Amino acid sequence: MLDLLPDLYDIYPNALTLAQPIFTDYGRNNIFYGEIVTVSCINDNSKVKALVDTNGTGKVMVVDGKASLTRALLGDMLAEKAVKNGWQGIVINGCIRDAGTISTLKLGVKALGCCPIKTEKLGIGEVNVPITFAGIHFIPGQFVYGDSNGLAISETLLSLPS
Repeated sequence: MLDLLPDLYDIYPNALTLAQPIFTDYGRNNIFYGEIVTVSCINDNSKVKALVDTNGTGKVMVVDGKASLTRALLGDMLAEKAVKNGWQGIVINGCIRDAGTISTLKLGVKALGCCPIKTEKLGIGEVNVPITFAGIHFIPGQFVYGDSNGLAISETLLSLPS
């Protein structure tokens, strides 16, 4: 399957909320979906680093980096840990770095752009709190679906088209 969102919208037009088209795809897996786990932080990826070390099976990390373009909240080492621990994808309202390496990893990654500068690790941020960006309210426990057509959320897990 190369496209997920058009098929989901054909089947569940009233169950999905579409995000504004502000993201670029960086991961090798253009199609990804899962239960939302949120992070709220700015220029400090300590919470992202802690989460990629946990079991992410069936989950997508959604990170509100406050649209900061001055530091990267995800790099190759954290992305590799996310793959190792079963995360389906990471969506960042902010930047990544190591885009070349991340493009080879079996992970869905959407972000606003790239920045080669890493963050400081100050332990600042919150996990599993409601966050808002791209015209969407992301709530932990909801579900997110991403592909090359965009990003959408639903209240419940939707059966995928075959």
